[in-house]
Amino acid sequence: MYASLRLIALTRTIFLWLLTADSEVGCIESERHALLNFKQHLIDPSERLASWSWAATDVDCCHWIGVVCHNRTGHVLQLHLRTFFPTTTEDAQWEAQYEAYERSVFSGKINPSLLDLKHLIYLDLSFNDFYYTPIPKFLGSIGSLRYLNLSYAGFGGLIPHQLGNLSNLHYLNLGGSSYYNNLYVMNLQWLSALPLLQHLDLSSANLSKASDWLQEISKLPSFLEL
Repeated sequence: MYASLRLIALTRTIFLWLLTADSEVGCIESERHALLNFKQHLIDPSERLASWSWAATDVDCCHWIGVVCHNRTGHVLQLHLRTFFPTTTEDAQWEAQYEAYERSVFSGKINPSLLDLKHLIYLDLSFNDFYYTPIPKFLGSIGSLRYLNLSYAGFGGLIPHQLGNLSNLHYLNLGGSSYYNNLYVMNLQWLSALPLLQHLDLSSANLSKASDWLQEISKLPSFLEL
C-alpha cells in the first residue's frame, strides 16, 4: 500500500516536471501584460519582482521569479508569491530573519489582470500583508485554479461566496492566526459547489454565523483534510 502511494506521488511529480520543464517556448504576450499590470498594483519594497519588467535582460515572463509556464504552450500555470516566515528557534537569528521578512512582504492591491491568465492553476500569496483588505471577489472567476493559498496574508472581512465558482479547486487555504486573520463567513453553502476540494483551512476565521459548516463539508465527495 505504502509503495503504491509513493509510486503515485512520484508519477505526479514527473508529470508536473514534464509539464513545466524549460523549453524554447516563450510566454504569451497578453499574459506578460497581465503580470506587469498585476505587479504595478503590488507594493514590493525589496524589489523581489525586479525581473518582471520590459527593461529586464529576459522579457520572457516564463523566466521571471515566481512564474511557472507550460513548456509547450507558454501559458502561465503557476504564481509562487509566498513570503517565507522565519523558522529558526534561536532568538538572535529570528529577530534578524523577521526584520528581513518584514522588508520583503508584498502588500498593495490584487489587480483583476489575473483574470487574463486563463490557464492559471496555482496561486500562492501566503504570508504577505494586504492590511485587512477583502479577498477580491474576482478570484472566483479564475475557473482554472486548482490551488489557492491566501493564508497569513492579512486579508479581512467577509470571505466571498464567489470562491464557490472554483469548481476545479483541490486546495483552499484561508487560514491564519487570530492576529493575521480577520475573515468571517455568513454561511458555507458555497463549499458544496467545490466537488474536487480535498484540503480546506479556515483556521482563525470567524465561523460563528455558519451553523451549516458541518453539513456543507460532509457533502464534499473528495474531501480529505480540514
